[in-house]
Amino acid sequence: MKLHSAVTQYGIYRRSLGEKYTSNEAHLKAFARAIGPNKNILNIQPKQVDRFLAGKGPITSNWHHKHSALRGFYHYIISRGYAKTSPLPMVIPKKPQDFVPYIYTVKELRALFEASMSYQKRCAFLESFMVRTLLLLLYGAGLRISEAINLTLADVDLPHSLLTIRETKFYKTRLIPLGTQLTQFLSQYAILRQQEGYSQNLEAPFFIGRNGKAIVQHTFQEAFRKIRRKAGVQRADNSRQQPRLHDLRHTFAVHRLTAWYKEGADVQKWLPVLSVYLGHGKLSSTSIYLTMTPALLEEAGKLFQRYVFTEVTNE
Repeated sequence: MKLHSAVTQYGIYRRSLGEKYTSNEAHLKAFARAIGPNKNILNIQPKQVDRFLAGKGPITSNWHHKHSALRGFYHYIISRGYAKTSPLPMVIPKKPQDFVPYIYTVKELRALFEASMSYQKRCAFLESFMVRTLLLLLYGAGLRISEAINLTLADVDLPHSLLTIRETKFYKTRLIPLGTQLTQFLSQYAILRQQEGYSQNLEAPFFIGRNGKAIVQHTFQEAFRKIRRKAGVQRADNSRQQPRLHDLRHTFAVHRLTAWYKEGADVQKWLPVLSVYLGHGKLSSTSIYLTMTPALLEEAGKLFQRYVFTEVTNE
């Protein structure tokens, strides 16, 4: 079987399981291009696989991403009898340290929201009031940027303080309840949006550019980089990766968990609720937030001390 055909067949199989299968597909298509799409899968040599995995420069997490995609692919190939062995390397290099998301402080969040209204020196594609509202929503509801910019007017039920997030990362649709303050911000934006003459068609984008079209994710990410620089928000360590737009979502999760600890809530009980709210496919994706900031660990420690002290005094 030719490599291209095998990759195509494997993709059809993965999607039949209900997966979006985008990242791994990209890696396998790149693998087919590097090896040759017409190459017989029986003739692919380990050294060819090694070159593809290594790429250029030092080993990064991308090596492991590509290896994971190939491991699943060859497991499928061997299970179907298309090959008897795998050319993947037997020795796996140590995985680089995981990237640590940036958790914004309340002071930094305020600086970002303020800078969003003045970062543009001249009129651009994005209205300042729209930029600020979108940032408030990303933090206030913990949405992915793709989920927020894909909202239509029909998806935003302000009278009931409810958002409908459709066809998310895992092909799921979920409802997002909104707090009173966030609903007020969105309502104010909706009024301004109407006053500016933007489409009121229910299928129109809720967050909209000056051209009347939906916002492109890359465009907003670039706008956020300008906002972050104007707000003076940056990492204090030597990391090359500066705070990102997506870190607003991480910050929402950590701040929510910290608040629960302060309230004395049973965080383990509420963790699955937060997982559903965020649209995570696995609870483990949410559990990682439990160890992300000193403030969160401090509140967890206080709760543990109160629990121990109560147990001791009641004995």
